[in-house]
Amino acid sequence: MAEREQQKYEHPVPSREAISAMLTERNEPLPFQELANALDVHGERDEDAFNRRLRAMERDGQILKNRRGLYGLANKMDMVSGRVSGHPDGFGFLIPDEEGEDLFLSPGEMRQVMHGDRVMARVTGVDQRGRREGAVVEVLERTHKTVVGRYVMPNGAGFVVPENKRITQDIVISRGDENGARVNQIVVAEITSPPTRHRAPAGRVIEVLGDHMAPGMEIEVAIRAHDIPHVWPQEVRDEVDGLTPQVPAHASEGRFDLREIPLVTIDGEDARDFDDAVFAEHDGRQWRLIVAIADVSYYVKPGTALDHEAYQRGNSVYFPQNVIPMLPEILSNGLCSINPKVDRLCMACEMQIDAAGNISRYRFLEAVMRSRARLTYTRVASILTDKDATLRNEYADVVPHLEALHGLYNILHTSRMKRGAVDFELPETRIVFDEARKIQQIVPQQRNDAHRLIEECMLAANVCAAEILKKHKVPAPYRIHEGPTTEKLSNLREFLSEIGLSLAGGDKPQAHHYSKLIKQVEKRTDSRLIQTVLLRSLSQAVYSPDNVGHFALGYPNYTHFTSPIRRYPDLLVHRAIKGILAKRPAEITPELAKQQGEHCSLTERRADEATREVTRWLKAEFMMDKIGEEFDGYISGVTNFGIFVELVEVYVDGLVHITALGNDYYHFDAAHHRLMGERTRQIYRLGDKVRVRVMRVDLDETKIDFELVGVVTGAKTGKAPKQRRPEAKRNGKPSGKKRSRKRRR
Repeated sequence: MAEREQQKYEHPVPSREAISAMLTERNEPLPFQELANALDVHGERDEDAFNRRLRAMERDGQILKNRRGLYGLANKMDMVSGRVSGHPDGFGFLIPDEEGEDLFLSPGEMRQVMHGDRVMARVTGVDQRGRREGAVVEVLERTHKTVVGRYVMPNGAGFVVPENKRITQDIVISRGDENGARVNQIVVAEITSPPTRHRAPAGRVIEVLGDHMAPGMEIEVAIRAHDIPHVWPQEVRDEVDGLTPQVPAHASEGRFDLREIPLVTIDGEDARDFDDAVFAEHDGRQWRLIVAIADVSYYVKPGTALDHEAYQRGNSVYFPQNVIPMLPEILSNGLCSINPKVDRLCMACEMQIDAAGNISRYRFLEAVMRSRARLTYTRVASILTDKDATLRNEYADVVPHLEALHGLYNILHTSRMKRGAVDFELPETRIVFDEARKIQQIVPQQRNDAHRLIEECMLAANVCAAEILKKHKVPAPYRIHEGPTTEKLSNLREFLSEIGLSLAGGDKPQAHHYSKLIKQVEKRTDSRLIQTVLLRSLSQAVYSPDNVGHFALGYPNYTHFTSPIRRYPDLLVHRAIKGILAKRPAEITPELAKQQGEHCSLTERRADEATREVTRWLKAEFMMDKIGEEFDGYISGVTNFGIFVELVEVYVDGLVHITALGNDYYHFDAAHHRLMGERTRQIYRLGDKVRVRVMRVDLDETKIDFELVGVVTGAKTGKAPKQRRPEAKRNGKPSGKKRSRKRRR
């Protein structure tokens, strides 16, 4: 530790570990001077540095300075540090930084904090529902510097009502600070005074976005509500100013030349950036597969303003008809986009794959390539499946290699099925807009063999990338996915037992157990219900240097290598592999790698939440003129306050509130995903088919209310459920998974 501090600071101060160890050893809070003396810190300069270290530990919730000025370990004081998760109803939860049960924060406690703030809280007891309660002791970090919302003036006083419903405090805007905003316009307010127990937050309007419901306003709101970086700093613009669309001649020197290999890109019809190209050939015994990925790391160097901004963004954010790219256009649509018939720098993974689908050999290459053709999923499917003569003639020079890719896909897919990877076949949708950017229709997204072919190639390259990182013990972000928690597994087994099914694997089921069950139920009428419940039992995939494998894919080693244009973790993996090829020591520590993984996981969730919000708003607007109409649907979510119904042909979901289910007391049975009437024993269960009428659409809340009509198919009567204490939810309406252009794994 001392050596590390010596490298980091000109005048080293005791490390966090040393300070924590001293406080643990003394087993009592200590004043500054006594702690400094115990750790041999003397002199004004060193004491000043030591004081800064203590303040940093306070901000991170590791230690706490009490009212007597003594420093103590937070966990010894029954203190919990974590992030606040607000609820639209005014209460909230503290999500601990370390593992542990959430703390319930009452509306009174939430008055002084905002959703997303990091705070230190003490445990005050357990409420009547059995939840640990907390009281905020100190705010460690104010997350929101700005808030986007609607400007209102009730009774002549100005306020901004946040669009983020988890922020329940309105921002007070004093006269003269409205910056020309008119009532009901959407604005961005800078918070000049944070909330306290006795005072609401105050601020000033710094940007007027425009009128409510203006085209594209939902995206502008989501960008700012989630603090998504969307303006390129001047330093970044300066760095990319000298770049041209052509690869510099000297950049190709010393690289493997793949320009004669007929690599092709295969993407969607509306794709704008092309970050991967593929090639395959078959010699009768083995397949040779090359996956070439744009070499973003050549242009985005560590320590530059461009790299800093890419890290802050973490990933590109794909809204309907709009994208906030991770990299400037000269890179994302130019130098790092594998456009046809132009030279591009790439990182290539060349693999030898045997007849059983095993990768027998692989190598990574820094190369230069030239894509032979820009193909689409539809065209490739027509060439391979429909044998379209016109297209086969047009692309005659690459058809043999497409045939080889298809043959390899069949081998790899068969291998994946034997391995038992989980493959949920749940519908995906695409929004079709009219010229005024209003939803014209929502259509199911069709997947063909071309989609699956590219997916298998990308999976193979990702596995090789993870294996070379593991072999050389380089700290880098693996894409990890853990299995179900004990509680989720228990609930899943309880649900399955009721419908006569079981999941093998005991306390530690594996992917192949899930896969076998999915195959077993694929022809059942309730297959979609069962797959949905299975999916919800699994954890969320994240980035981490702690390689625990990918549960759903059934891989012991897996990472993301194939999209460095739009995902920062892929860029980190490219840099790590380049370091291995150059035989350079690892450039980052495991601690930094962990921090990077957590940040990238966070930006990924931020993007998902923002795009879901935009999609919900657009769908609510789409339903505005359909009030009173009836639709068929199925129950897509069950909560203690009602059922969510997704309309079959419209792919929009809304709520049937529990009070609209009939004259009965309904009880929520979380394990079985159902509501049951106490008197009638009427059951409403996830997956049941229903017919509903659209009753109300609230654009401000992005909520659609339905009422049940006619006969409910699948709903039935049953035994009364066990009485359970209802649990307050951190989240309101459950939301579905949204997938990007290529399936996120």
